[in-house]
Amino acid sequence: MMLETVAAVPGMVGGMLLHCKSLRRFEHSGGWIKALLEEAENERMHLMTFMEVAKPRWYERALVFAVQGVFFNAYFLGYVISPKFAHRMVGYLEEEAIHSYTEFLKELDKGNIENVPAPAIAIDYWRLPADSTLRDVVMVVRADEAHHRDVNHFASDIHYQGRKLKETPAPLEYHSSEMLGISLVL
Repeated sequence: MMLETVAAVPGMVGGMLLHCKSLRRFEHSGGWIKALLEEAENERMHLMTFMEVAKPRWYERALVFAVQGVFFNAYFLGYVISPKFAHRMVGYLEEEAIHSYTEFLKELDKGNIENVPAPAIAIDYWRLPADSTLRDVVMVVRADEAHHRDVNHFASDIHYQGRKLKETPAPLEYHSSEMLGISLVL
C-alpha cells in the first residue's frame, strides 16, 4: 500500500509538465497528457482499493505525507532534467510492482492471505462482477501495472530515438477488465 501512495506521482508530474509545455507552446501533446494523468488516476484507485483492504493507521498516513513530498519533488526535478530517464525509471518500478503483485497472488493462492470479497470501490472502478474477490482485484491491478510499464518504456524509447512524445500517439483507455481482456474465472 505504501508504494501505491507514490506510484501516482510520476503520471501526475509528467502530465502536469506536458500540460504546461503544451500551454506555453500552443501545441497538442499527442494524447500524452491524458495518458499520464489517466495513469496517475489509475494508481490512485489502486491505493483507494488497498486502503479499503488494509485500513492504514494514522502514523502510516503521516508517513505517506512525508514520502510523497520527497518523491514528488525528486521526480519533478528528474523529469525536468531528463524525461527519457524518468520514464525509463518508472518502467522499471512498474516491473517491480508486477513482481510484487505476482508474489501477492502466490500468497493468496497458498492461503497465507485471506481472499476476502473485493471492495465495492474496486468492483465499480474495474467493472468487476459483484462476487469478485481480492484475487480478482490483484489480477486487474497487476495488468494495470503491466500497462504502465509498457507506456513508460514506450515513452522513454521515443525520447531515446530523439523524437518528441507528441509525434507518437499515446496509448489510452485500459483500466476495465473488459478492456484488458482478462477472464476473471480461472
